Amino acid sequence: MRSRPVARPLSRTPVGLVVLTATALLTACAVGPSYQRPELHSPAAFHAADPALTRAAKVEQAFWHRLGDPVLAQLVEDALVANHDLRIALARLERARALLGEARQDRWPSLRAEAGAADLRLAQVESPGTPRAARQREQYDAAITAAWELDAFGRVRRSMEAARHEAEATAADLAAVQVAVAGEVARNYFLLRGLQAQLAVAEGNAANQARSLELVELLLREGRGTEFDTARARAQLALTRARVPELAAAIGAASHRLAVLTGREPGALQALATEPAALPLLPGSVAIGTPGDLLARRPDVAAAERRLAAATARIGIATAELYPRFSLGGLLGSLAGDADLLFERDSERRSVVLGVDWSFLDRGRVRARIAAAGADADAALAAFEQAALRALEEVETALLQYAGAERQREHLAHAAVASARAAQLARLRFEAGIVDFLAVLDAERAQLEAEDRLAQAQTRQATALVALHAALAGGWPERLPSAAEPALAAAPP
Repeated sequence: MRSRPVARPLSRTPVGLVVLTATALLTACAVGPSYQRPELHSPAAFHAADPALTRAAKVEQAFWHRLGDPVLAQLVEDALVANHDLRIALARLERARALLGEARQDRWPSLRAEAGAADLRLAQVESPGTPRAARQREQYDAAITAAWELDAFGRVRRSMEAARHEAEATAADLAAVQVAVAGEVARNYFLLRGLQAQLAVAEGNAANQARSLELVELLLREGRGTEFDTARARAQLALTRARVPELAAAIGAASHRLAVLTGREPGALQALATEPAALPLLPGSVAIGTPGDLLARRPDVAAAERRLAAATARIGIATAELYPRFSLGGLLGSLAGDADLLFERDSERRSVVLGVDWSFLDRGRVRARIAAAGADADAALAAFEQAALRALEEVETALLQYAGAERQREHLAHAAVASARAAQLARLRFEAGIVDFLAVLDAERAQLEAEDRLAQAQTRQATALVALHAALAGGWPERLPSAAEPALAAAPP
């Protein structure tokens, strides 16, 4: 129910009583629950941590610098400035900060300046018996009005809390995008270098198989070979060469992905595709910290926790509707029938209004909104706890995958060395007439498969390292990007 505001001239208004009432209302407590950050229980150490590959030291933020690859480092730095997903996230953060600034303005009175001029004429039925000239007049007015909600029960304060926590959550969202972008750039860079390694393996094996084909063709011409061996050698060479265009296309696609991730046009990094380089050497061990450190560092966990705080503040906003809302209004202006008389003493008008708005007859709706806000807070709490569990799960899984990739790479490295030696011996034995050409073909096929799988395993190990750093929230820069930072030109790094 809205009470009728009472306006009186300032000279007759008990100003002291109004000021006293306003002071008492402003010092009142904010209703609703006060937020307390829930405690998250985490294990003392990661279960899947391999002491041979990890150490419980502080996680490296810019992990890509430790790999000693300047091209990778430059690509990541470029992406952290010009990536479009980051620019979108930054714009959302700027919006949240602007809304917070708007919410903060509710602490203070809102002021308006108004002025008007009117030429009024009343109809005869509106003023019977009044001469025509008397029914026409001019009116001029100018005024400054003020309105101020007295935050008796904390509705404004809770609104500010909710806006502040949402802005903090949006900042954490931006940090999460930074982590994802840094990881995606590193992952695609490793994929590109790994594909180039596979291409080199295919081309090297194709050269060896071409030499084998020349040998069996020579033997066939000399009458010591068979058409069967020659046909099989041609088939194996063709199959190996067929890998080349497939790998070349995948390399081009990876370079396009890197270009877009760094804010460039797809073909801007073509030099990366045409100038092969080896995969960077991976560190002997990875700093992974502790689960407690992880939960304090992960930006998605921080964002979920800040949204829980905002949802808790909204319970207070809804609860404040159970209590009366007080407002203080004022007017200082001038009203005259002639422009020359405006701002004269007799044209002055002033008022102070203390208003009360109390929707106590609508308490059912208010309590329903309170219940809805409480349910939102319960959902936000579950989302926070789920984010923490997911963070722990991602790290544990990434640790398993990294350790598995390392062990697989070691075995395949031995297999590649052994298969290359076997292929060499098979050719020598064939040339000496000890074995037939089928043994050479089998050995070359095994060599190609072993070396190709080794290149893939090296790539998997590198991308598993990136996934581990991403799960650990590595690559979260110390500063947020600025909206004023320009996008990159379409030039290679």
